Amino acid sequence: MNGSTLNGKSTFTRTGRAGLVALSVLALTACGGKDRPKADLAASKVTTIGVNSYLWRASLEALSFMNFVQTDSNGGVIVTEWYANPNNPNERMKVTVTILDQDLRADALRVAASRQVNQGGSWVDAPVQAATIQKLEDVILTKARDLRRGAVG
Repeated sequence: MNGSTLNGKSTFTRTGRAGLVALSVLALTACGGKDRPKADLAASKVTTIGVNSYLWRASLEALSFMNFVQTDSNGGVIVTEWYANPNNPNERMKVTVTILDQDLRADALRVAASRQVNQGGSWVDAPVQAATIQKLEDVILTKARDLRRGAVG
């Protein structure tokens, strides 16, 4: 048995492992300093899902009173079922929200809505007021900004 092996293992492997352990401990103790920069929890880009998480969560919250047909956090698409307001059962709406980017920006959000009215027992397509879509976009963007602000504080 030569001096480079011990119990079938090379001394280099044992020394290398010990060195890696020492470097790991040194790196971890260096992380404990008080002067290290804080992570920006409110970064505009979020990579845990395919789209901006603040816009995603805000969209889900804003539409939480409706049932969802499809939710795809990687593609950034939310599609609701038809929803009829109990106060106006002769009208129903369906909403599609698309988040287009990982950044929290107004142009990263697109809302589309379909509206139908009940005429003689049949649902007939009807126009959606532009103000309705604009209001929903504003609600989502405001919620997203509030979520981002809350992550900072």
